[in-house]
Amino acid sequence: MAGGDTIIPPHAFVEKIDINDIQRKEILGKGSFGVVYKAQWKGVDVAVKSIETEAEKKAFAVEVKQLSRVSHPNIVKLYGACENPVCLVMEYAEEGSLYNVLHSAPYKKYTAGHAMNWALQCAKGVAYLHGMTPSLIHRDLKSPNLLLVHGGRILKICDFGTACDKKTYMTNNKGSAAWMAPEVFEGMKRV
Repeated sequence: MAGGDTIIPPHAFVEKIDINDIQRKEILGKGSFGVVYKAQWKGVDVAVKSIETEAEKKAFAVEVKQLSRVSHPNIVKLYGACENPVCLVMEYAEEGSLYNVLHSAPYKKYTAGHAMNWALQCAKGVAYLHGMTPSLIHRDLKSPNLLLVHGGRILKICDFGTACDKKTYMTNNKGSAAWMAPEVFEGMKRV
């Protein structure tokens, strides 16, 4: 950004992290969001989400703003952000995404009890978001955005780049089409 502008929203309570304090390890994933890699920061394993395009910078600002507001055991923790290069430093989920666990090869064993527990933890995280003032709506809740930690026992919601306050018009096709509710995909208003 030009002229000393900050990409971190002015009212976001988030630590500004110097990229030189982060030791990169391996790449965890690549996608439309940029690159996520495992790293170490202050002796702790973290996930670093790097931002590469101007379009991603808008989602970055939203994610910093929204994640800096939350503190819940079922929501990924934001440790801080770097501005040069632009990246988020977040809690590392050693088990990866729920999507990867469900679609893994070789097959990882899980039971109906695991599935019910994960669903309950996701519901608790969503209830916390909706109970905030103002309420926070994730808008892209899907198995790739649900992370597992502590041997798969704890589920954490991540990726708040499309999140919004409840007052925002909800049917503007934010999120991923394959996981989107039909009424949102079709642009219908809530009742």
